[in-house]
Amino acid sequence: MVDFSLIKEHAEVIGADGVHVGTVDHVQGDRIKLTKQDSSDQHHHFIATALVAEIEDGTVRLSANADVAVTFEEAE
Repeated sequence: MVDFSLIKEHAEVIGADGVHVGTVDHVQGDRIKLTKQDSSDQHHHFIATALVAEIEDGTVRLSANADVAVTFEEAE
């Protein structure tokens, strides 16, 4: 089980394929809020913590490849 308290602000979020998905703004409930700087539309996007496979050396690795993970993103 993943300890979500290990997810830190400005941590990189990568897909299972190692491709950059975004940068953590903060954890909000059961979602990771990503920074606007990584967004093409300059809005915050969210990734469900259920997609987190592991947190290793400050990097959040998802269980889905990046191209699939972004389809699960929610915009704010």
